[in-house]
Amino acid sequence: MQTFHSDGVALAYLDLHPQGVDLGEPILLIHGFASSHRINWVSPSWTTTLSRSGRRTILFDNRGHGMSEKLYDPSAYATPLMARDAANLLDHLGVARADVMGYSMGARIASFLARARPERVRGLILGGLGAHLVEGVGLPLGIAEAMEAPSLDALTDPMQRMFRAFAEQSGGDLRALAACIRGSRQTLSAAEIGEIGAPTLVAVGTADAVAGDAHALAALFPNGAALDIPGRDHNRAVGDRTYKDGVLAFLSQRA
Repeated sequence: MQTFHSDGVALAYLDLHPQGVDLGEPILLIHGFASSHRINWVSPSWTTTLSRSGRRTILFDNRGHGMSEKLYDPSAYATPLMARDAANLLDHLGVARADVMGYSMGARIASFLARARPERVRGLILGGLGAHLVEGVGLPLGIAEAMEAPSLDALTDPMQRMFRAFAEQSGGDLRALAACIRGSRQTLSAAEIGEIGAPTLVAVGTADAVAGDAHALAALFPNGAALDIPGRDHNRAVGDRTYKDGVLAFLSQRA
């Protein structure tokens, strides 16, 4: 891992060269809440899949996550700030334009990036996030309370237990994650999404109870399409073959 500073915040990143012929189409990956570059993208073999397709693959740990700096003020996790981190990484690497794929919270960040800096985003892939980009404000606030509970055993709500167990298994900083949930609760309106002109793929598991409807969100983008990931819930969709095949097809076909 290498480190750069985004507006004073130390962020860890990887910059992976493609295997074989370089298509000259880099892709930036943005992971989800309580995850990391390794859990979201390396372990499910996304980096291998994309590198083998001839793409330079750039990935990083969001602020408060993984090997990046931990912050404890919720205001430090506003989605526009996290989108700026992504743009700053592209600047740091001298990448003028990239495809951008985010999962869950990372998809929300990617959407804000595409709206704020449209010239930087060639194609947009939103995994694990559907209509809740518009209708909701991210994960329930109860997830922050789950991070602050004295133990997993103190929780009874299934979603709280799922995210607390995931955070513990990933070695997350629970206080930083609680701040992240409280600070990253921004949405985009339907009109704002309508301003995002990049070709967009919205990929959501058909058993995902977190993301919201993929087709409803895709219909708001001028160049949007939806991809159903059959039988997969929010966590199990990440490494699914249908998801990977759909992304590769999208990348090969988008203008």
